[in-house]
Amino acid sequence: MSRLTHVTSGPYAPPGPARELTAVSADGARLHVEVHGPVDAAVPTVVLAHGWTCSTAFWAAQIRDLAADHRVIAYDQRGHGRSPASDVCGTDALADDLEAVLAATLGPGEKAVLVGHSMGGMTLMAASGSPRVREHAAAVLPCGTGSWRLVAEAGVLPLPAGRLRTGVTKRVLGWRAPLGRVTPAARRILKYATMGPGSSPGMVEACARIVHACPRAVRHAWSQVLDLLDLDHGVRELAVPTAVVAGTADRLTPLVHARALVAALPNCVGLTELTGLGHMTPVEAPDVVTARIRELVADYAQIKEGA
Repeated sequence: MSRLTHVTSGPYAPPGPARELTAVSADGARLHVEVHGPVDAAVPTVVLAHGWTCSTAFWAAQIRDLAADHRVIAYDQRGHGRSPASDVCGTDALADDLEAVLAATLGPGEKAVLVGHSMGGMTLMAASGSPRVREHAAAVLPCGTGSWRLVAEAGVLPLPAGRLRTGVTKRVLGWRAPLGRVTPAARRILKYATMGPGSSPGMVEACARIVHACPRAVRHAWSQVLDLLDLDHGVRELAVPTAVVAGTADRLTPLVHARALVAALPNCVGLTELTGLGHMTPVEAPDVVTARIRELVADYAQIKEGA
C-alpha cells in the first residue's frame, strides 16, 4: 500500500469519509472504499476512480464540494492508497475492481455518474461492457485519458514523435527507482510532466505528495499495462451519455486522445477542452470538473421524487 503523505490542510486535503469499507474483487484483491456525503440513499450518487500513481486523495476538491448534496464513492485502485498490491495487473482487473466497488456500494438498479481520471478513465472503458456497469451507470465522465497509443503519443519528452521518443518515454514512465521525498526539483519535474504552466504551488504540492506516495513496484507494474493499452473496443461499448474533459497542455495524454474518444463514443454529450491545463485537470480546474459532474447528475442521474 502507498504511504499516506497527502496534504493535511487547505482545499486539497482529503475530507474524512462518512463510512469506509472493503470491496473484494473477482480474484480476491481487496479495495479500500470511502463513502462521503449524506447516508440517505435518496440523493444522487457519484463514483470516482483515480489514475495511475494516485489515490482517493486526488479527488479531495470534488469530494469536498459534491458531498454536501451527493453521495460520493471513491476507491483506491489495487496497489494504490490503502488498497494492497496484487500480482495481477491489467485492464480486466481494473474492470473487475470497479464492478466489486459498485456491488459493495449500490443497490439493485441504483444509478450513478461514474467519473475516471487517467487510468480511472481507462477503468471505465475496460468495464463498459460489464452487466454491473450497464446496470448502474447513468452517465460517464473520463478526464485526461485515452484508449490506446499512450506511450507513442505522450509528449513528456522534448523529442520529435517517433521510435526514439516512444522508447525513451517507455523507460521513463517505467522507471523502477524510488521517487523519494518531495523536493523543489521533484515539484518542478512533476509540474512540467503532468500540469499546466499556471498551476499554483498548492496544486503542485498536492499532486506531488500523492504521486510520490505510490510504491515504486506498483508504479512500474502499472506502467507496463499502460504501455500495452488497447481499449478501443471498450470505448465503442460505452453506450451511456459520456462527456470528456481534457487539458490542451496535457503532455501525458495529449488532446489527440480526447478527440479520438469523442469521435468513437456512441453517445458523446460534449468535450470540455481546458486551455493551458495539463493532465491533472480535477486538481488544476476543480470547479470546472465538479460543475461538469453536477451537470451530468442533473441531466441523467437525478433521484425521482418518492424514491
